[in-house]
Amino acid sequence: MMRNKKAIDVLNKDDLIVITGAGGFIAGALARYFSEQGFARIRAIDKKPLDEWYQRVEGVESVCMDLSEKDNCVKACQGATEVYNLAADMGGMGFIERFRIECLRSILINTHMIEAAYHAGAGRYFFSSSACAYNTTLQEDANVRALKESDAYPAMAERGYGWEKLMSEMFCQEYWAEREMKTFIARFHNVYGPYGTWDGGREKAPAAICRKVIEARDSGKHEIVIWGDGLQTRSFMYIDDCINGIDMIMHCEELIATPINLGSDRLVSINELVSIVEKIGGITLKCHYDPDAPTGVAGRNSDNTFIKQVLNWEPATPLEKGLEKTYRWISQQYADRKAGKRTVS
Repeated sequence: MMRNKKAIDVLNKDDLIVITGAGGFIAGALARYFSEQGFARIRAIDKKPLDEWYQRVEGVESVCMDLSEKDNCVKACQGATEVYNLAADMGGMGFIERFRIECLRSILINTHMIEAAYHAGAGRYFFSSSACAYNTTLQEDANVRALKESDAYPAMAERGYGWEKLMSEMFCQEYWAEREMKTFIARFHNVYGPYGTWDGGREKAPAAICRKVIEARDSGKHEIVIWGDGLQTRSFMYIDDCINGIDMIMHCEELIATPINLGSDRLVSINELVSIVEKIGGITLKCHYDPDAPTGVAGRNSDNTFIKQVLNWEPATPLEKGLEKTYRWISQQYADRKAGKRTVS
């Protein structure tokens, strides 16, 4: 396990780890990660029915529960030593822009979870924030400068989802300031990889583009629709880097109640992303652009100065390598769906 040497208290193998949102992409991978590290007591929670979870990990206590309800949060946190709150109603830009109320309502989850974790005596609490918390006026150009942690203020977060994340960060900071509960906050930048949403409206750009390229190959219609003009830019972080980063951040004393970027600092345009996936798929497509589709900010990148300074580490999986793994997995999912088998999304 990639524990940081600056961590003081030690997590024992029989301590209870609670992971919310575990029926989804990142939290499901986190549950598997801790299980493979030999932790014997993991409680994984999601409101989705168990047969709809992206990953079910053998030996992990898997619970179907809506954590927007206070009583459920109390049950979830009973006996917990560490709590990882990754539960949220969210998705890619198409979902975030169209369902802002659902995104905002996720503040109920963190509000109830952090209070329940505190009363349960949990030693550490992790909150998964987002780069959507950053001031949008700094992201109006595709050639954006990388965003450093202080750029969240003065506040002008992305409507709905971004404001929920920023307010929940504040809860975490105040629980440390007022109640001395150790909280940890990571601002995720576009996480992708296998076992993530790849269809249905909640998928993010890497998975959506992989699916569209696979569909184009399968149909013989060598065309692709790109949202916006394709010039908008982002950085993309592979799932393994995200999980390792969560572990190190959670166990670094210097990062208590301190938001930190967790993302790649390699900025690419959506057009460049398409070109990489075309190469992986061995196909060249004609691009059509949809200027009316949701695109979010013009550009967003992670400034990794702080994480390198504190952890002497940063996400480093090459985009081409991560996308190839993602493409192969989605390709198998696509084939399984055509064959009538159950798939993740």
